[in-house]
Amino acid sequence: LVVQRLKELGCLIPYVDKDWNEHDAEPRVIQTPYGDRSGVVIEPWLTDQWYVDAATLAKPAIEAVRSGAIKVVPQTWEKTYFNWMENIQPWCVSRQLWWGHQIPAWFGPEQKNDGTLLEGIENRKVFVAENEDGALLQAHAYYDDKYAIKFSELPAVTSPGNPPSVTVEASSQNIALLKRDSDVLDTWFSSALWPFGTLGWPEGGEGRLLSRHYPNDILISGFDILFFWDARMIMQGLHFMKEVPWKTLYLHGLVRAADGSKMSKSKGNTVDPLGLIDQYGADALRFTLTAMESQGRDIKLDEKRVEGYRNFATKLWNAARFCQSNGIGASTTLAAPKAELAVNRWIIGEVVETLAKLDKAITDLRYDAMADAIYHFAWGTFCDWYLELIKPAFIEGEKGEMDAESKRVAGWVIDQILVMLHPFMPFITEELWHAMGARKYDLIHAKWPIPQAEVDALAKAEIDWLVKLVSEVRTARTELNVPPGARLSFAVTDANALTCARLDTHSGAIGRLARIAQSVAIGGEAHIVVDEATYILALGGVIDLDAERTRITKAIEAISKERDSLAGRLNNPAFVEKAKPEAVEKARADHAEKAAEAERLSAALTRLG
Repeated sequence: LVVQRLKELGCLIPYVDKDWNEHDAEPRVIQTPYGDRSGVVIEPWLTDQWYVDAATLAKPAIEAVRSGAIKVVPQTWEKTYFNWMENIQPWCVSRQLWWGHQIPAWFGPEQKNDGTLLEGIENRKVFVAENEDGALLQAHAYYDDKYAIKFSELPAVTSPGNPPSVTVEASSQNIALLKRDSDVLDTWFSSALWPFGTLGWPEGGEGRLLSRHYPNDILISGFDILFFWDARMIMQGLHFMKEVPWKTLYLHGLVRAADGSKMSKSKGNTVDPLGLIDQYGADALRFTLTAMESQGRDIKLDEKRVEGYRNFATKLWNAARFCQSNGIGASTTLAAPKAELAVNRWIIGEVVETLAKLDKAITDLRYDAMADAIYHFAWGTFCDWYLELIKPAFIEGEKGEMDAESKRVAGWVIDQILVMLHPFMPFITEELWHAMGARKYDLIHAKWPIPQAEVDALAKAEIDWLVKLVSEVRTARTELNVPPGARLSFAVTDANALTCARLDTHSGAIGRLARIAQSVAIGGEAHIVVDEATYILALGGVIDLDAERTRITKAIEAISKERDSLAGRLNNPAFVEKAKPEAVEKARADHAEKAAEAERLSAALTRLG
């Protein structure tokens, strides 16, 4: 019928197909949009909207970042910020929602030259003010006090019977009715007022929240709302408060699925944090997110990492239990205790160095570096080495004074660990803080560590040498398939006087931790070089040397073949350019792993000679 009427009116231009045949109309299927929530057809509804001159607001916000008044971390996001702000469009700030800050605009009937009032949507006079009193003053001035001015009640919600484009009417020639626009401000417009709107603005005299907390020091935000919220807070803060809302803007990455894809309900790859907390604990999840928060990179949330940090919490718990069972309790001093033993002077120095790493990392906003520093100190340095090195003093109980010193130092060190770890793992650290002894305050109120000590260079060199020697021996034993319980003899050559003295001092620890004893090494030797000295392990009768050489040689051949295959794939431009990024990344990781394994096995073969 439509085509017929158009033809009758002479308004239809026939179209010509590829065979030059004329047709009145071409059959087309027009896709009709449906609302995903309502399930009804979405129809265009043109209405008047309110806009903000964003380009004017953006100019001081651009200058604030360019001048350094606001520091963006990571700095790479500055380019994106400038690109968006310098090409910004007028900002539509009116929304037809059921809630929000209502647009501060009132419509009244327009006045003709003869003083009569006009009705209808096209004959509106707009009064924009902060409140009704302000709108009333404007209306009195406009109508020259010829009319009584009243406010007409308007439903707060937008509905088909109450369109946002408000019409106006005059109930009589003696009354001018003002109707407030039913639209509300854009959510991001209202949210942009947050830095000062939540602090009592526009009030804020001396001693008020606003004067105390504006501007703030740092905003931590996801990079995905840099424009939605962060940039708008900068614009609004500079416009209303004439000062930046904060000095530093830290943009963290997004939490993604383990394969790097964005979490989505439709993909079914979302992770319920409450489920992870139920399984592994809140501390483990908090530490995982902190340890994986590298500047400028998203977090690929792998449940295995959460499980690993749950094990870290368990390790700390067991270490505290060990200390308790051996009479080690809460420290009574912020400063490091006096120590004579090299191992105690060493661990105090390690606390000093770890604290320096933490302080630098938090200053640089490197949360991953903070987590890395405290993790390796607590697990590796304290649990795996220090407690093992001082354990004989508690078990044997032969040297009472040394035992007492180690207890004081160990109690102080575990206190420092709990304080340094508390921001990442608040629950287990608070529990252990009270379990280690009577406290006058909760851990959250404890002072940040103040060791009042320095690194003892001599003690550090001595214990670092011991740790390196034991580690090298353990590595060699593992590479050569030496049974864990087997005790080996060893001889040393080219050792200087200092090394010989250290070997004598720490012979007990070396024998216990590396399961070796110094004598004359005979029968099947493996060589280990630590500093200037060569340590010769006697393997005769412990392992089949020929069979071990054959095993390692075959393993090197297999690993090298896999390594070279991966290298060939990575050197192929077609693979690097066309394959999925995650596939290329996995290939690089596998290549690095195989290369390291081949190097390790080659070193093991060299040890056997």
